[in-house]
Amino acid sequence: MDFGINFFPDIGPQQKSGQQYFHESLNLVQRAEAYGFTHARIVEHYFRSYGGYSPNPIVFLSAASQRTHTIRLITGAVLPVFNHPLKLAGELAMLDCISNGRLEIGFARAFLPHEFAAFGIALDESRARFEEGVAAVEVLLTQEQASFKGKFHSFADITSLPRPVQKPRPPFWVAAFSTEESFRKAGQNGHWIMAIPLSGAAMSPLIDSYREAWRKAGYPGAGRVMLAFHMYCAPSDEEAERVAEPLVNAYLHSLYEAAADWGHLDSPSYPNYKQLIQGLKESTYRTQVEQNAVLVGAPDTIARRLRAFAGAVGGFEVASLQINFNTMSETDAERSLRLFSQRVMPLFR
Repeated sequence: MDFGINFFPDIGPQQKSGQQYFHESLNLVQRAEAYGFTHARIVEHYFRSYGGYSPNPIVFLSAASQRTHTIRLITGAVLPVFNHPLKLAGELAMLDCISNGRLEIGFARAFLPHEFAAFGIALDESRARFEEGVAAVEVLLTQEQASFKGKFHSFADITSLPRPVQKPRPPFWVAAFSTEESFRKAGQNGHWIMAIPLSGAAMSPLIDSYREAWRKAGYPGAGRVMLAFHMYCAPSDEEAERVAEPLVNAYLHSLYEAAADWGHLDSPSYPNYKQLIQGLKESTYRTQVEQNAVLVGAPDTIARRLRAFAGAVGGFEVASLQINFNTMSETDAERSLRLFSQRVMPLFR
């Protein structure tokens, strides 16, 4: 299993300035590479404390590329629905060049109603815009004098510059939540999958569907699955929970506040989201532990939980760890990162 770190800012200026947050986060990327972590990943969101400090993951990853030499740089994820493919493809290729070919491109649909409202885009268009955007970026990265005709974007005989270092293009990841169709389509298209951990009973058939679709499409191997976890590692379970529990609860609160508009919205493109957000309102650190979404504790505790969960879902290739969630200090995050690298990572290699 490979281990990387991911950044999902869920704070505002009253807690940390953007200057402080990015200074700390870039320091942590540098330490993560030294400790043997294999990737750094960051989201794209807007306007609210939940994710709003990261409107452009490419900017952050470009800075991270100049602090590091080997770590992979993953957009986790860019949102085609809010980006013109001509601009997005050029910026992604530029990052691949700046980083000497270390980019991996993650795409997601977006799901926060206030973002769609601000950009003036209908929620019901999200899937079509996502699929078209990914296809258009792929054409631009893999072909010179590229042409594309879609519902939202069309172009003819365009050569996107600069050209990416990786050929035919950097690897693609796609984000999936809980629908079998999303996992199956990712496998059919030969993309790697980014997801959040659900219960073993729920997660296992989704991963199986992805791997089956991958094999049926004729791709070598079994694909690649990344799951994201909040992680805090300390010498004892008690110390770890004392630090992490209030910060996980604050993160969940900021997520609920950002998504609360689903309480009075419906969209066929997002079935059951009203119920999902209601469930989120009632979610706590304790329920997240039960759902395997957090890895908090002493090294042996984290290793045991991670091994049990991997067994329950039939295995996965990459764990992406959120290490400085909410207002966690750089010092606490770095200590957790170091202890995890020394005591947990060797058990999975």
